[in-house]
Amino acid sequence: MSDERTVWGVGLATIAGDGTVLDTWYGRLGTGSPAVAEASAAELERAAGPDERRNVTVEAVQVEIDLDAAPASTSDAYLRLHALSHRLVKPNDLNLDGVFAHLPNVAWTNAGPVHPDDLTRLRPVLQRAGIQVQSLDKFPRLTDYVLPPGVRVADASRVRLGAYLSPGTTVMHEGFVNFNAGTLGASMVEGRVSQGVVVGDGSDIGGGASIMGTLSGGGTHRVSIGERTLLGANAGIGISLGDDCVVEAGLYITAGTKVVLPDEPPTADGTPQIVKAASLHGASGLLFIRNSVTGAIQARRRRGVGVTLNAALHA
Repeated sequence: MSDERTVWGVGLATIAGDGTVLDTWYGRLGTGSPAVAEASAAELERAAGPDERRNVTVEAVQVEIDLDAAPASTSDAYLRLHALSHRLVKPNDLNLDGVFAHLPNVAWTNAGPVHPDDLTRLRPVLQRAGIQVQSLDKFPRLTDYVLPPGVRVADASRVRLGAYLSPGTTVMHEGFVNFNAGTLGASMVEGRVSQGVVVGDGSDIGGGASIMGTLSGGGTHRVSIGERTLLGANAGIGISLGDDCVVEAGLYITAGTKVVLPDEPPTADGTPQIVKAASLHGASGLLFIRNSVTGAIQARRRRGVGVTLNAALHA
């Protein structure tokens, strides 16, 4: 395997009393040869040790993975999520087959992970220590492990570790970004960016908008959004959009949605062309609207650039 497809990391693994690896945080990671890994592991040994409050032990670990191979352990899976959030690898450019099997369900607290089976017994001790449970999930919050430079995240609970956020991206309070998904440039995210979805530079995902991911309904198409494209408030898509597109507020378009093309030559009988939205996958310069008189969904040609983000907001 090439150096570019090798990722190494040194960090701290949290291990429950029954031996379950709950998580792994990587303080140092990179691609290619792990030249500084051993020195970094020695530094982290000082932070290792037991935490009786949570019935866990923290151990220093050193891991090296092949991005083209499937995850082989919990620490391996966490290194892949870190690599995404540290922007070492882009979404959909690494093997995540079977990743869920290596991510145990964890009670996430403000002091770190706890095995769910230990929580009832430990609750009185945790409460006296001011430790609160924040969620019960396989994935932790991004900001508990990685703080991507040049990014704003208004509500940390809505962005998972494994999200790929480029500099200039703002995720507002109602925005959500899943693992193996994210932004390829400065973008506004006020809606949902599902697993596998990438959003191009200068695009805006409006409040309450939804982008269908590969985990939704068993589909295999990876939805993407190009540059300077606007997905209006409460809109949704199950197809890819190219550059400079607009989907009007409240309009949901799936692959099977019938779309009228009023700007294209009519059919032989003089009626407008009607196609499935899937045939418009990745097209640029389109405005998707619902005709307020007939109720038909239309895709019209639009000229010029799409949306322009507030430069000061995304600086």
